[in-house]
Amino acid sequence: MSGLVLEGISKRFGGVAAVDHVDLAVPNGTFVCMLGPSGCGKTTLLRTIAGLEEPTSGRILIDGKDMTRVPAHRRDFGMVFQSLALFPHLNVGENVAYPLRIRGVGRAEQAKRAEELLALVDLGGYAGRPVSQLSGGQRQRVAIARALALSPKLFLLDEPLSALDAKLREAMQVELRKLQQRLGVTTIVVTHDQREAMTMADLVVVMGQGRIQQAASPVEIYRRPVNSFVADFIGSTNLIAVRSGGGQGVEAPGGTIPGVSLAPGQTQATLSVRPEDIHLVPAGEAPLTGRISFIRDLGASIETFVDADGTQIVAVASPRERAHFRVGDTVGLRLDPEACRVLAS
Repeated sequence: MSGLVLEGISKRFGGVAAVDHVDLAVPNGTFVCMLGPSGCGKTTLLRTIAGLEEPTSGRILIDGKDMTRVPAHRRDFGMVFQSLALFPHLNVGENVAYPLRIRGVGRAEQAKRAEELLALVDLGGYAGRPVSQLSGGQRQRVAIARALALSPKLFLLDEPLSALDAKLREAMQVELRKLQQRLGVTTIVVTHDQREAMTMADLVVVMGQGRIQQAASPVEIYRRPVNSFVADFIGSTNLIAVRSGGGQGVEAPGGTIPGVSLAPGQTQATLSVRPEDIHLVPAGEAPLTGRISFIRDLGASIETFVDADGTQIVAVASPRERAHFRVGDTVGLRLDPEACRVLAS
């Protein structure tokens, strides 16, 4: 298969498995976001792909070629570090051209290529400017241009936007995705920002405890998580312990949920339901009931916290759809069966 293939990649530091038997196939031209909590192994995996860490076991293939023991500087990969690592004593053009300089490319060709790349990241005319005179977003673009100088087969970025303010970060997410689509280069971004991953990626790789918990499209990850870890980590969800209801749906704290069934022989499970898929109705109009314990108005949405026999269930609605209930009211909770994801307990 053309593209990046990881076969059984593990990386141990002493007795600790930072990456534990990871298998992954990334087709050429794909934008991948690796996502997970701190310490889950995502940065170690990225560094292993880049050749900055040597795997304890497993193979790394690019278009069928084994790259596992190839030194980092011979892999033709571009990488942007979290710190950006720009050279303060070089101007913008010299920073971008640096990879060409160490490859022995002539000065004229260096300058020409640097100007082309700076134009690509909307910094045309900035070649002679000192790095110290750039904004955070501009420095980010210079780092990206430098990583693209050698036309890499693989573009790797380690939390590249984390130091930017929220508004600039969202703008750069869009710009980075547009640039990747224009170039068609296979790109892997490590991030802790779920919104970033869902915005940019063709393929989201959710990691936990050194392993890939799920690798799928953003929609698949959000709507069809494979386990409680993924359901709880990506966005917000309600994890409700349920039991078989004997063909009448499932039994849950506060009543029953019709239209949902467990697998044959399964007597109990965890139900994942996104807050936006729960609708509050007057008590008696749904077989699942609870008492409102808290209401939070976030402007663009209203969060309502409902206590269903000791289990907290959160429902989210837009201001236009807001039901006029108050704290202390007993309400019914209507769940769309198609939106309920049954997970093994």
